[in-house]
Amino acid sequence: MDMKSVLTTVVALAALSTASADSLHVYFGTYTWDANVSKGIYRSTFDLQSGLLSEPVLVAEAKNPTFLEIHPNGRFLYAAGESGTGIVGAYAIQSDGGLAFLNEQPSKGSGACHVNIDSAGRNVLVANYGSGSAAVIPIKPDGSLAEPTSSVQHEGAGPNQKRQERAHAHSVNLSPDDRFVFVADLGIDKLMIYRLDRDKGTLTANDPAYARLKPGAGPRHFSFHPSGRFAWVINELDSTITAFAYNAESGALTEVQTVTTLPKGFDGSNTTAEIRVHPNGKFLYGSNRGHDSIAVYRIDTATGKLTFVEHETTDIKTPRNFNIEPSGRFCLVANQDANSVVVFRIDAETGALEPTGQKISVGRPVCVRFVKPQP
Repeated sequence: MDMKSVLTTVVALAALSTASADSLHVYFGTYTWDANVSKGIYRSTFDLQSGLLSEPVLVAEAKNPTFLEIHPNGRFLYAAGESGTGIVGAYAIQSDGGLAFLNEQPSKGSGACHVNIDSAGRNVLVANYGSGSAAVIPIKPDGSLAEPTSSVQHEGAGPNQKRQERAHAHSVNLSPDDRFVFVADLGIDKLMIYRLDRDKGTLTANDPAYARLKPGAGPRHFSFHPSGRFAWVINELDSTITAFAYNAESGALTEVQTVTTLPKGFDGSNTTAEIRVHPNGKFLYGSNRGHDSIAVYRIDTATGKLTFVEHETTDIKTPRNFNIEPSGRFCLVANQDANSVVVFRIDAETGALEPTGQKISVGRPVCVRFVKPQP
């Protein structure tokens, strides 16, 4: 890099020290097994013009605050505490991007691994991997959490004796209208479907009660199309993505396609992790841990079916999570085993990921979330 480029980068990074109108706060949930590597939740600033990501700063010390979610009003952050006795922590987002701890509540299970929030901002929903359960925790007007109001326990097992010896709820997602909740359970190869009463904070069994996946698939994370007509689940154990047509009246999911996330001829070990739909609804992305890549697909917006575009592998190592910022121009990939977050530019025509060369160090990153700075 020449001296002019160095000076340009230094000036740009200095500008990131305070958020601007063209920047976002980015929060990273992490594993804190080793306090020398990570201590909790970190924040960076992301410049939407240059694609530069500032060096991270610790904004909240916590034990394994793995998955995070932001309140719809952008003023609060909630973190799943992935430990023996699961918890969910509530934080107020300060004007400078710092976090102020509010309180925490039990997740009604063990190994809390994923959180989500209804669109009205009334309830946090949490999935517990260890116990194979999910719960609802109401949000108070000040952003703190009330005691849990509802929980559901899954039963069963799958053919993979090492990973499917019992139920393992891995994510919790809501339908676009908040009427239904979908809990992907890796252990029983089902997407469980519940009805949500936002006012009471309760979950009740739906009819149909679930969508079944191929035995041994191991459904992990789930994502809706912006139109609400389709949804996809990424299956951790057999490295596939299943596309569904969605019935908004009944909550039913009907399988329309299953595709592999791996290139032809790959014979190594692999588990998938995150799945994301581009904000424009044209592209879908899934992460491979083992092949160490992000798989990119084009979406047929008439059927929900996927067509493979590419595998991006540059600077990717165990991509536990990734996220696309709201404008759809950039994707940030969190490499859990490489202790890094890398920035890719998204090709607007093809959806392909283009390396920017931008990378920062974050210890054991598990989750990436964007927040528009408050005025």
